[in-house]
Amino acid sequence: MAHVELRPVVHVDNEWRRWIAENLLLDGLPQAIYEQMLRAGIAHEEAVLELQQAMASPYLLGAQRLKNRLAKRDWVLDTQCRMNRLRDSHVPQRHQLPRDEFFDSYYTAGRPVIITGMMDDWPAMTRWNFDYFKQRCGEREVEIQFNRDADQHYELRKTAHRKTMLFGDYVELVRNAGLSNNFYMTAYNEGMNRTALADLWQDIVQIPEYLDGAGSTQGFLWFGPTGTITPFHHDLTNNFMAQVMGRKRVLLMPACELAQVYNHEHCFTHVDGRQVDLARYPRMADVQMLSCVLHPGQVLFLPVGWWHFVEALDVSVTVSFTNFRWDNDFTGSYPQQQGF
Repeated sequence: MAHVELRPVVHVDNEWRRWIAENLLLDGLPQAIYEQMLRAGIAHEEAVLELQQAMASPYLLGAQRLKNRLAKRDWVLDTQCRMNRLRDSHVPQRHQLPRDEFFDSYYTAGRPVIITGMMDDWPAMTRWNFDYFKQRCGEREVEIQFNRDADQHYELRKTAHRKTMLFGDYVELVRNAGLSNNFYMTAYNEGMNRTALADLWQDIVQIPEYLDGAGSTQGFLWFGPTGTITPFHHDLTNNFMAQVMGRKRVLLMPACELAQVYNHEHCFTHVDGRQVDLARYPRMADVQMLSCVLHPGQVLFLPVGWWHFVEALDVSVTVSFTNFRWDNDFTGSYPQQQGF
């Protein structure tokens, strides 16, 4: 007698119901969903019954209304994307941009700009170098992000990469590193480093034209070797990047490109700015991407929600600011559930 291999009986559980609902909401054809269920081993009668119940469910009809609302919001974003693409894709550069013009044309418009001539009075511009760092703060203990090469998602899991060491030892590490993304002192380390490097902050001048120097958050320090990478992400505030030492290449994507950039979790995407893999991320082909190189003495305005990827072309020191004179708190309405 020939051996007959019996297929296991598969019944519809809640995971299957979730899958059915998701595919119906994504405009999947009921016939295609039904055929997939049959191939998985679900009986004809059970597959038909579940599909009928799903399509008649008031829960699914309510979800469809929500989908319609989201589609309308997507239309607004898509319209803004198309309008953006009519504009030059370069980042404008302005010398000593007046406060009112910055506010009207860039801050409230959500447009990036490079501003020059606003750091000329910073002692840091002439004082800061490896030897000066060691002389002023070499014996202070600081925190850095370390062992980043061992973790593809080091930025998402940055808490696990914290390490403390003497600032003088870190300076020597950077001095001798060559090209490396394995260690980096970032804004995330600011809690410990603010006090340790207080002497260096005496060399930084708040930019009163745009910033409120009376607040408690005065700025954040970024210091690392050539080759440090900050992956594509967006911030929940408007930001200034003030470049003190070295150059940085910055790629930017408008906030309204959200639907195309594969935002998987919180404010991050796995898209690699060094080489965008269009086979894996095909929607990126239509995204407007701006590029600029930030030089010492230049300040880049990064609007809230704009995606940016940053790569150090040299040993680099950057000071970032969020303490603008105007409303800059956009965290209150940010989604609490951050798996997208």
